[in-house]
Amino acid sequence: MSLSGSITALATPFSGGGALDLDAWRALLKQQLRGGSQGLVVAGSTGEAAALSDEEYLTLIREAVQVADRAVPILAGTGQMNTAKTIAQTRLAASAGAQFALAVTPPYVRATQAGLIAHFRAVADQGGLPVVLYNVPARTGCDLLPDTVAELVGHPQIVGIKEARSEPERMTALLALRGPAFAVLSGDDGSASRAMLAGADGLISVGSNALPAAFRRLCDLSRQGDVAAATRWDAKLAEFYAFLGVEPNPIPVKALLQRLGLGQGVRLPLLPLSAGHADLADRLVVELAQLEEQSSREPLAA
Repeated sequence: MSLSGSITALATPFSGGGALDLDAWRALLKQQLRGGSQGLVVAGSTGEAAALSDEEYLTLIREAVQVADRAVPILAGTGQMNTAKTIAQTRLAASAGAQFALAVTPPYVRATQAGLIAHFRAVADQGGLPVVLYNVPARTGCDLLPDTVAELVGHPQIVGIKEARSEPERMTALLALRGPAFAVLSGDDGSASRAMLAGADGLISVGSNALPAAFRRLCDLSRQGDVAAATRWDAKLAEFYAFLGVEPNPIPVKALLQRLGLGQGVRLPLLPLSAGHADLADRLVVELAQLEEQSSREPLAA
């Protein structure tokens, strides 16, 4: 299945008591499909993977696979702090029906670039799923460099990268590695339009949890190379990009989802959105409804 366009890094809805809210999960999945999302990430960092039990992890993937019914690819977050655990998590995701593994660089341990090459090759060889590399050094303390990615591109089970660094020069270096068997995806909402206008295949987004149709519109315009229209649409989303960064992800986006009736909070050590940002969240929910309605009137790209 193709890895391109608007892909959502799904938040995991919880009930008021902290349990999985599977009704809200199914509603979120259906909302994504209606809004035109072209791929779904289950149990990534936005999905609070570190706070999930193995049984919860499996349940989320199985439900996503069932609801999506192969309409869009399901990617499962599988990255752990060492290679053996990442392989085991990737196999677990495969057993539940996921089609791709989204494997972040091992956090905290600060592997060398040679160690990262050996790590990702082992996961690709032994995990049982095609692997999308994930680089987010602000969270992991480890930066997967373009020269290192170049060493991994030829592996038949390494099929793409989600790059969360926003610098244009980083995306330029990765785009030189892009090809029919290797997708380059932005992992940063605020710079994604620029990346796609430069040739990136798509975006794995946080904001599209609450704005699936609006982000699909952004991706369509950017991937079509319509600079003027993409720039205008990007500007409409600028305040949402800023809001999503006022506190650590996924706190802000889950505040929006809660106001949409899709879950009720986060798990410790995360806390709900601070009261000082509540009025802004209330206003943005009204604005996002308008953007979604406007987006739904626009034809989707083929």
